[in-house]
Order: sequence, then C-alpha cells, then structure tokens
Amino acid sequence: MGLTHSLFRHMRATIAPIVCRTDYLHYHLVSDSEIEDMPMTPPAANLLKPDYSTRKKHFIFTDEHDRLRESIGSFVTKELTPHAEEWEQTTFPDSVFHRMGELGFLGLSMPEEYGGQGGDYYCNLVLAEEITRCESGGVAMGVAVHTDMAIPPVHIFGSEEQKQRYLVPAIAGQKIACLGITEPDAGSDVSGIKTRAVRDGDDYIINGSKTYITNGHRADFIVLVTKTDPDAGYDGFTLFIVDMDAPGVIREQKLEKLGMHSSDTALLAFQDVRVPADAILGEIGKGFYHIMWELQGERLIGAAGAVAAAQNVFDRTLQYALERTAFGRQIGKFQVTRHKFAEMATKIEAARQMTYMTAWRFQNGEYPVREISMAKLYSARIACEVADECIQIHGGAGYMKEYGIERVWRDMRLNRIGAGTDEIMLDVIGRSYGL
Repeated sequence: MGLTHSLFRHMRATIAPIVCRTDYLHYHLVSDSEIEDMPMTPPAANLLKPDYSTRKKHFIFTDEHDRLRESIGSFVTKELTPHAEEWEQTTFPDSVFHRMGELGFLGLSMPEEYGGQGGDYYCNLVLAEEITRCESGGVAMGVAVHTDMAIPPVHIFGSEEQKQRYLVPAIAGQKIACLGITEPDAGSDVSGIKTRAVRDGDDYIINGSKTYITNGHRADFIVLVTKTDPDAGYDGFTLFIVDMDAPGVIREQKLEKLGMHSSDTALLAFQDVRVPADAILGEIGKGFYHIMWELQGERLIGAAGAVAAAQNVFDRTLQYALERTAFGRQIGKFQVTRHKFAEMATKIEAARQMTYMTAWRFQNGEYPVREISMAKLYSARIACEVADECIQIHGGAGYMKEYGIERVWRDMRLNRIGAGTDEIMLDVIGRSYGL
C-alpha cells in the first residue's frame, strides 16, 4: 500500500507540469499543489448532463419550416383527427381537399404563379410528417397521392395549358388527382403495362384497365400510363391526362382492403376513351422515364411518412407504458419493455436521418435513386416492426379497436408494397452496384 502510494506521488510530481483539468471542456495547467487538493472525481456541478427532453431540429429545416409544421399540425389535430374513426367506415370526404387547398397545403413546393407557396422540397416532408397525426393512414395516403404523386408530373412535364387546366385547380383543392400505373397483370413490372393508346386522326383511343388506384372514385382527372408503341420497349410508353368524366371511363369497383379503410381505392376500366393529342403529358414515348422520375419523389415522401407514423405510434405506446401497471409497477420499467423501446427508437432515428439526408441531396439537384430506394425500404420495414411491437406492448388492448394501435398496424403494412415493393427496392439497390 505504501509503495503504491509513494509511486503515485512520484508519478504525480513528474507529470504535474503537464496535467490539465477539465471544467466544461475548458482546459488549463494546474500546479502540484492544486493536484494535492484535487478530488479524485469531479464535482457533480461540473458534469455535463444529457438533456433528453430537448431535440434540436435537423439542419435541413428552418424557422419557416417550423411555423409551417405548427400550422399543419394544428389543422390536422383540430379538423382531421376527431373524424378518424368515422372515416374508417365512410372514407374521408372530398371537403378535406377543398379545405387544404384553401389553407395552401396542397402546393407547398409549387410555384406561386400556379397558386402554390413557392417552398422547397422540405415543405413536402413537413406535410407528409404532420398529416400522420390524423391517426388515419388512408387520409395521409389520399392526400399524398394528390400532392406528391399525381400533380408533380403535371408541373414538370405539362404544357402551360395543362397547368392552367389541371395544376392550378388541383393546388386550390378544386380538382382531385389520381395516378394510374398498376394493372391487374402489371404491378411491380411497370414494363408489362397493357393499357393501349392508339392514334386515330388527331386523337388517341385508350383501352385497358388500372387497379389499386387511390382516389380513383373521387378523382377529377388521372395521370395515366399507357403503351403507345408495343414494339419500342421502354420507349413505347406515353403519359396522358384523362378527365375521369370522359365517355368510356368506368369506375368499376371500390376495392376492400386490409387497411387504409378511410381512402377510396378503385378498379378502373377504359373502353374506347377518346382524348385529344394535347392530352399527352410530356413527350410521346418517354412516359416510362417520366413515371420513373415521379416514383423517386413518391418513395421519398413515403419514407418520411412511414418514419413519422412510426414515431407517432411509438409516442402513444410510450405513454401507455408509463401509465399501465403490472405486478405492482409500470410496464415500461421492466427491462424487457425498456429494451423494446430502445430498439424501436434506434431504428426510427436511423430511418429518419437516412430520409433527411437523402432529401437534402434530392433538394440540391442530385438524383440519388439508390439512397431513395434504401430509405424507402428501411423506413417501411421499421415502421411495420414498430407497429407490431407496439401492439405487443399494449397486449390485449393493442388488438382492440378502442386504442387505434391495430389500425396503425393494418395501415402501415401497405408501405412495404406501394410505390415499389421491398423486393423491387432490393433489386434496384443490388443492380446499382453492377450486380
């Protein structure tokens, strides 16, 4: 003991001139006499303590985004959330689009000259995140199809006449849009689309069918993917904007689904639908490439919505775990439950950061298809995992409709299918490495 103490004093005397003391990360040299009086552990007052109650916003968001988030969040919680259960039975009304148009929420990143707000892509992320607070996946999806899937191609590829006729009223909430890609025999394989558009004088005659079309029963127009040259491969597709009240457009069936009950999903038929040549959206023969571009924005918005929905159900379940008791203590205090939350929180945060950084690249002019596919794949998967784990933590209550957790689980499952299945995302990612 004496030898150890003597050795320590010798080492201290030897290194005293270069010893530094830390106080809030500020350093200064200390003398030998100061070391003599220095406690072996720093006083509690000098320790930097983690603050888990505060959360610094990501660098892509500004104060303007914060104000937008507050505005959208207030609208959602006051005007949408109270009707979540009712709309599960009836589907949400068209008035949601009308109201959002009045508030300026349907064209956040669209130019002001067309009635938009002139914001950046991050504004769309804010909308995708905040609308999940309505506790109805169907409402969030129906709005996203309109704002981030159907009208962006009209803005990017449309003629001025098309923008005035469709984009302006869509941003105002006066016309509702849908997107027609999937067919009964062509889902993930977009190249297998069979809907034909054949030239007839100055017009085109369209025949075919589309399925799983969100907003299909309420839409005023559809951005329709057709095949105009069956022998041209990927260069044989063309987009059309078709009015849904045109002769030959048939809304055949309202489809019943596992989840997303508050949204309408249609099976559509097109029987000798005659449209003028100026209904072509973009370039003839470039429809496949146009729609592949559209899918990137759709997938990134889907990733953001999945992360936000996962965070919401996480927060609701955390509150439940702090209130529910079993065996004389809060269930959240059991290690097994605490570790469940730790796992979920880590995955949610990883998905969020991946989505935000990919959105930053997208906003700054890059076309990061690989990373968008990764973000969509991972976010959709962890959202489903989180929803399932939250049901487990709720126990029997999670299986009951009363708590709304089972609805999140049902609604969330579509994220791994829509806008590109997990399998397609994996293939896109794999091929990007030359495999």
